[in-house]
Amino acid sequence: MRTLIFRVTAPYLTALMLLFSLFVLLRGHNEPGGGFIGGLIASSAIAVYGMACGVDAVRRALHFHPIAYAAFGLITAVLAGFLPAFGRGQFMTGLWAFVDIAGSEVALSTTLLFDVGVFLVIVGAISSIALSLEERYSG
Repeated sequence: MRTLIFRVTAPYLTALMLLFSLFVLLRGHNEPGGGFIGGLIASSAIAVYGMACGVDAVRRALHFHPIAYAAFGLITAVLAGFLPAFGRGQFMTGLWAFVDIAGSEVALSTTLLFDVGVFLVIVGAISSIALSLEERYSG
């Protein structure tokens, strides 16, 4: 399914899907969404790009093996769980820091760090599976 129209539009569609996945990731604290759903959307974007441009193009675009993203995400999620223990808190207790950026207060939390870790685990794992399947069945 590597038609000319698909090959031309896939990079734009992939960019839009990745942007939407970041939106879903960041809004997941207050409304539906989060790391898991955002990761699935990002993995779908990577799969679309792979179908249109090939596995080699996706591997070049990712720069690292997808399992490396999953491992880094797992480390990040576990670190987010253990951070409160350094302040004598319980495992997975939410910690918040309010940072003033350009006159606007931005809330940073360990829950956001955990969601980013889950996002990377899902992106790495699903992308690795999708790329291995595309390599196997692309001919």
